[in-house]
Amino acid sequence: MIDTSKKFLVAGAGKSGIGSVNLLLKTGADVSLYDGKEDLEKEALYEKLYEKKEIPLILGNITKEDVSKFDLLVLSPGISVNAPIAQMFRDQEKPVWSEIELAYQASKGRIAAITGTNGKTTTTALTGEIMKGYYESSFVVGNIGIPYTSVALDTKEDSVTTAEISSFQLETIVDFKPDVCAVLNITPDHLDRHGTVEVYAQTKESIGKNQTKDQVMVLNYEDDTTRAMADRANGTVLFFSLHHKIKEGVSMEGNAFIIEENGKKQIVCTLDDVNLLGDHNYENILAAIAVTYSMGVPVSYIKEGIKRFKGVEHRIEYVDTVKGVAYYNDSKGTNPDAAIKGIKAMNRPTWLIGGGYDKKSTYDEWIEAFDGKVKELILMGVTAPKIADCAKTHGFDKIKFVDSMEEAVSYIAGKAQDGEAVLLSPACASWGMFPNYEVRGDIFKDCVRKLKEN
Repeated sequence: MIDTSKKFLVAGAGKSGIGSVNLLLKTGADVSLYDGKEDLEKEALYEKLYEKKEIPLILGNITKEDVSKFDLLVLSPGISVNAPIAQMFRDQEKPVWSEIELAYQASKGRIAAITGTNGKTTTTALTGEIMKGYYESSFVVGNIGIPYTSVALDTKEDSVTTAEISSFQLETIVDFKPDVCAVLNITPDHLDRHGTVEVYAQTKESIGKNQTKDQVMVLNYEDDTTRAMADRANGTVLFFSLHHKIKEGVSMEGNAFIIEENGKKQIVCTLDDVNLLGDHNYENILAAIAVTYSMGVPVSYIKEGIKRFKGVEHRIEYVDTVKGVAYYNDSKGTNPDAAIKGIKAMNRPTWLIGGGYDKKSTYDEWIEAFDGKVKELILMGVTAPKIADCAKTHGFDKIKFVDSMEEAVSYIAGKAQDGEAVLLSPACASWGMFPNYEVRGDIFKDCVRKLKEN
């Protein structure tokens, strides 16, 4: 429940910030918006607000005196918890919430929350697909593209909400307590924000910090870091495993996806029912089974949801075949580990497009995963020289630097042969060249479509 007697300040005028402002406006709360950009176009901003309300704005600099006028800060995930505005609120002993916390406070029903380094979007989308087949009121929200704040007030007591939650969003949760949560895996990511892998992992683990034993924490048995979380979990742990037999949990046996509970096995489905390829996707399916089963979905409905699911946009997404060359969009591969899964899914000689924003990742394992498949590495963005140097130390020197996606696709189209593949799987975030990975993937797909027109 939102306390409308409080004065709220929302920081960040992006999608998450606008979602938070609109939720608060709908509740009748007193809300203002802060953004560091002094030249923000006010009229365009007001057009995005509920009933086009012209709320108070603080643009550019913000002072301690400004902060003293508010009771609570709602921080968009793109703004660091160490940013001056957040520190000023803490100095005045005032709460700092994520927009996930705000939405949670405003919503009804039950929630399943999914985090991890890789596979979040696919697992969340699949979980949501299964949920909507069984529950009449079902929502899929969060980092997957639909702000939780945009639907929180539409939820009812019998609603179920499936949410993809990022580490940035978890930094400022307070009471957020999902009925079922899942941590899929942990590999180094966002170290520019979190500093160390240990801090990053702790942030991910906090998704279950408010749970009690009557709630469930789903963990990946194959991942050493997530497996160790079981010892500290407040909720009841349910493991999923791709390669180990789990006595109480979800695993694979031959080509079957199995739930084992109280000594009894249930076959949920087999590989013949699945539209996704690759071990990483089988792990995503296992996780989705564990989450939905824990949320009360019968096995028959879980199977039907898996059979319906075709995958998600920007994740090893087949785009088209032009002159015998198959093009795949894996723009969601925003870190080396995710990009490794992309290249492993390729079954033919591949032209690989990579590079982007520097999240302080290392690329050795990604380069080693090329395994003779990559014909040439086409690099763009600020990480291009760093990746090229790493590739050369591993004996890979077939490298081309480009300045744009258009140049990358045009260059490859002039050289790729019938029977080969082109994969956009950058191993880096999109920021700097593109607003987000979706725009990056869409531009790639547009470039491929234009090849067909020529």
